[in-house]
Amino acid sequence: MKLYYDPITVNCRKVVAGLDLVGASYEAETLDYFGGDHKRDAYTKINPNAELPALVDGDLVLWESNAILVYGAEKTGNTAAYPTDAKVRADIQRWLLWESNRWFPACYVYLVENVVKVLFDETPDTALLAAHAPTFHKLAAIADAHLAGRDWFSADAVTIADIAMAAPMHLHGAQKLPLDDYANLRAWIERVETLPCWKSSDPVPHIAPELLAKLA
Repeated sequence: MKLYYDPITVNCRKVVAGLDLVGASYEAETLDYFGGDHKRDAYTKINPNAELPALVDGDLVLWESNAILVYGAEKTGNTAAYPTDAKVRADIQRWLLWESNRWFPACYVYLVENVVKVLFDETPDTALLAAHAPTFHKLAAIADAHLAGRDWFSADAVTIADIAMAAPMHLHGAQKLPLDDYANLRAWIERVETLPCWKSSDPVPHIAPELLAKLA
């Protein structure tokens, strides 16, 4: 397998951490997202959406990060991170879909305004953040309620659902995600952050020190 990715982006971190969790090995080709490598012809022939990441395994060309997580788990036969029980798998799929359709957009606004704009010396749009806050809080409350009395989203141990749900909030401190009212969600992300696969996929070492200083 060959993975095309940039280690600093949300969905690329998701896939790197997820493939590590399930024990999938691959050849890596790093692209520069901010340099526009994902828009160049060589890459859009692989992913016509011009988005990262993408996985190539023989004649299979796969985009969509959550599809890559499922494929990696099935290819390796990792039934801990992707259990075979139909109900558990359905629940995992539920969170994978919810993450891509709802949770990612809810968290991404904070990433753009409080991280990306700051890195490029732009001013965060506080009015936009205020208008978006009710959407975030509605979804954070749903996730927090689901995590009441449980450590992980879909099973008794970590699964690919947890990796998917963690990815959009992977820089939650710098993103300034308003998590104060969500104790279950905060405790859960702290558990995710202890996972070896999460630690090894940390994007911070791949960000130039002069840019990191802007977020301090």
